[in-house]
Amino acid sequence: MIKGKELHSLLPQSTPMLMIDTLVSSDQEKTITKLTITEENIFCINGKFREPGLIENMAQTAAARSGFEAKENKEDVRTGYIGSIKNIKINFLPKVSQILTTEIIQKTEIGNISVIKASISCQGQIIAECEMTIILLDNL
Repeated sequence: MIKGKELHSLLPQSTPMLMIDTLVSSDQEKTITKLTITEENIFCINGKFREPGLIENMAQTAAARSGFEAKENKEDVRTGYIGSIKNIKINFLPKVSQILTTEIIQKTEIGNISVIKASISCQGQIIAECEMTIILLDNL
């Protein structure tokens, strides 16, 4: 498990845009992260974690995978962008103090482009899922 400053070193995002607080595991196929929702989170409105936060959480799980892989290979962490989102389904919005578990599965990776299948669960139920294309920028 990776948390705190070590986790932050894997991600190009910083506070207040951090949408994961723990990297549970990561390998070439699957990455799992966790996020405890707090009232201070910029995507919390009226005690609920909103849709943009869920999408950003899935994207940052992909970023954590990329950053972890870069560190393992002694390379610089690269910035990535969401290229597309397909088949998104949001079943319900989680509440403050709930813990999200996000899992991404690497479907395809060609050069700087990755296609992932992402899902977020909370209390044993799937909250959201989608397929996302991530584009990594080359380091200059």
